[in-house]
Amino acid sequence: MSTNKSFSTETSERYSRALFEVALEANEIDKIENDVKNFNSLYSSSSEVENFIKNPTQSISNQKNSIKLIAEKIKFSKNLTNFLLLLIEKRRIFFIKKIIENFLKLCSIKRGEVKASLITSKKLSHEEIDALSKDLSNSMGSIIKFDHKVDEELIGGLKVQLGSFMIDTSIKNKLKKYKQAMLED
Repeated sequence: MSTNKSFSTETSERYSRALFEVALEANEIDKIENDVKNFNSLYSSSSEVENFIKNPTQSISNQKNSIKLIAEKIKFSKNLTNFLLLLIEKRRIFFIKKIIENFLKLCSIKRGEVKASLITSKKLSHEEIDALSKDLSNSMGSIIKFDHKVDEELIGGLKVQLGSFMIDTSIKNKLKKYKQAMLED
């Protein structure tokens, strides 16, 4: 076990990898990914659900019954339902948020997607983001998915961060470079 990773990170990665392997083996990656996204949406939007699941004072049987009810209503795959019940049984359900994040990352990697940060000076439409994604995907040889944010301080232009690769065409950055050049002369 790596000493740089916390117990929760290490545990979450192991459980998400296990769910991913089960989904692959059962040929249910798309179904389970969709179910996980639905569960994440419910979990994130309802503080009652989140508090109930994360509450260590809840009995295992109460938590299992609740998960079974949610799974039945949302029509989870049997493998995901069993996985969630296992997390409850092992008292690891409070790691669910990190497990979900890691599982969704594994699914993205499987599809060949790479996450990148896109910061612009104004809000972009989905079409504009898709066009940027396609252009960058073609030049990088991977499917690029942007996490888009707006920073009005950029004045104009955009910043793209893809791992250690950074493209900064913002006016703010250009002004900073001019200022630096003037100070050096």
